[in-house]
Amino acid sequence: MNLMKNMTWYEFDARKDKDLVILPVGSVEQHGPHLPLFTDTIISEKFSNLLANKVNGIVMPAINYGYKSQPASGGGPLFPGTIDLNGATLISLVKDIIEELIRDGVKKIAIVNSHFENQAFLLEAIDLVSRNMPEGTKIVMMSWWDLITQDTIDKVFDEVEFPGWALEHAAITETSLILKFAPETVHMDRLIDEKIEEVPSYQVYPIPKDLVPKSGLLSIGRTSSKEKGELIIQEALEGMVNIVRKEFIF
Repeated sequence: MNLMKNMTWYEFDARKDKDLVILPVGSVEQHGPHLPLFTDTIISEKFSNLLANKVNGIVMPAINYGYKSQPASGGGPLFPGTIDLNGATLISLVKDIIEELIRDGVKKIAIVNSHFENQAFLLEAIDLVSRNMPEGTKIVMMSWWDLITQDTIDKVFDEVEFPGWALEHAAITETSLILKFAPETVHMDRLIDEKIEEVPSYQVYPIPKDLVPKSGLLSIGRTSSKEKGELIIQEALEGMVNIVRKEFIF
């Protein structure tokens, strides 16, 4: 049993000081006309479950909300259904959760993130906690795209040019991952060839309403496939397992 939500406190207590505890973090954010608002959380939860099975870890209930979607990496607040947290809120939420785990005696913590905009705020929360952590406690934070090599990028982007991770939103990689992780939520018949035409090199507020295509798509997702999802999962999961084994000596 690797899901914390299904454990009794007796079961959690018996494992808390020796097993890895994994916190998935996602978002509720527009992902074009073909992917669910819950895309990032689905990806984080699925990777966390796979990782837990490899290292006998415990997967916590996910944090479903993330930091503010930005126009050139998620479409921004221009689309209904994108529900954001302020940075201070996300930092406090993650900090509180980690501190509670540590008070309970947890020593090995991994955060699995799948929302591009979350990274700095997750690291800030970890940094604040780390200043007063008991000796022997360690926290790692992993985002799946950081574990993908150029070789895999070349295989996944065999027809469409790789636009960079910020713009690879609701496009080939995320669509391929959801085709593998939750195919029943994907509407490939709604996917269109549309992308952001002028990527801004600066930020302006209020955000121009015509900055992002009306579909919410930032890059072309035409060549997405379940097979590409499997390729991404295989490499990212291997990277996560290697990090955990290195940092926690499993």
